[in-house]
Amino acid sequence: MPKSLTLRSGVGSVLFWSVISAAFIGPGSVTACAMAGSRFGLSLLWALTFSTLSTILLQEAAARITLASGLSFGEVITHSYGAKAPWIARILFIAISVGCAAYQAGNILGAVAGLSLLTHLPTTGLTIAVGVVCVTLLWQGSTRLIANFLGLIVFAMGIAFAYVAFNSGQSTGTFLKALVVPSLPADSLVLVISLIGTTIVPYNLFLGSGLSTNQTLREMRWGIGLAVLIGGLTSMAILAAGTLVTGEFSFQSVAQTMSAQLGDWAGALFAFGLFAAGFTSTLTAPLASAVTAQSLLGWSAGSTAYRAVWLLVMAVGLTFGLLGVRPIPIIIAVQAINGILLPFVTVFLFRAVNNQTLLGQYRNSPAQNVAMGFVVLVTAGLGGWNLWLALGSGQ
Repeated sequence: MPKSLTLRSGVGSVLFWSVISAAFIGPGSVTACAMAGSRFGLSLLWALTFSTLSTILLQEAAARITLASGLSFGEVITHSYGAKAPWIARILFIAISVGCAAYQAGNILGAVAGLSLLTHLPTTGLTIAVGVVCVTLLWQGSTRLIANFLGLIVFAMGIAFAYVAFNSGQSTGTFLKALVVPSLPADSLVLVISLIGTTIVPYNLFLGSGLSTNQTLREMRWGIGLAVLIGGLTSMAILAAGTLVTGEFSFQSVAQTMSAQLGDWAGALFAFGLFAAGFTSTLTAPLASAVTAQSLLGWSAGSTAYRAVWLLVMAVGLTFGLLGVRPIPIIIAVQAINGILLPFVTVFLFRAVNNQTLLGQYRNSPAQNVAMGFVVLVTAGLGGWNLWLALGSGQ
């Protein structure tokens, strides 16, 4: 008889899988969502609906591969390509690691920007403090401890932004319509791409697959579904809160505008949300790169090579932070890297989840294939547009 899903196991699964929502709700999401709300009101909410549902679909598929076959997503790739597998694994690992390092730069810059808004302390000291705390947590080696810790911060951040959004003056009818009716106002395409690209993150598929052991299929689906939904609703709340912002966009202007319109508490909550988003992603980006190495290259968790991977990703982020680079340009620039990687990873996932030999009855159903095929086509278009825009802007 299948294991029943109790309230305790259900809540525990949601908290555990919040590592995924913690990974995609980073400074990039805060920046893109708040900027979308500031420039276009609620018009781009539908992009978050699409990306949230797509993330649930793709993460469930990646985790189902591991639960059904006992192999991680990366191991299935290496098993599927014979003599070409080592080269494919190395290329994917390098690409994912570069993406994680790029994200890490934005993550630390965002976390420190939030702390700076809250405390007005020197950014150099704050950068070092964030780095020391993150290295300490990652060195412990317990992914469940990290996942639960991140889950609590994500929930707190979601409550903070939801409270701000509730006071933004938007009507329920307007909000619900914007959730499901696609709209492309003039000059909004870049932000639409950013909203989707910051939610459907390539390295999360390797991270989720690598963390999905020791759960039943029902627990996994329940945990991923609710955790990602909470993350998506948090992004939507950030966008709604961003509608309060006018003028040139910066973290300082967002905090000042929200404080002026709703009180000092609103600016402080934005600063906390920015810090929380950056801090949670500062943990997950190095962890994801190490889990990807474990999945694709067979490096064991806790080994010297495994730790060297996440330490290198952490070092890249700290270097950018200590150099005092402006955070918003870096955060926006890394979305091009995400867009380039995303369609390739989703195609690999589509092939893997249809492997009859490995998955048997757990392979995709026709309905799942139609839904995933649609997501693959959209993400391929997203990747092409991001590459075109990146080349066109000289990035």
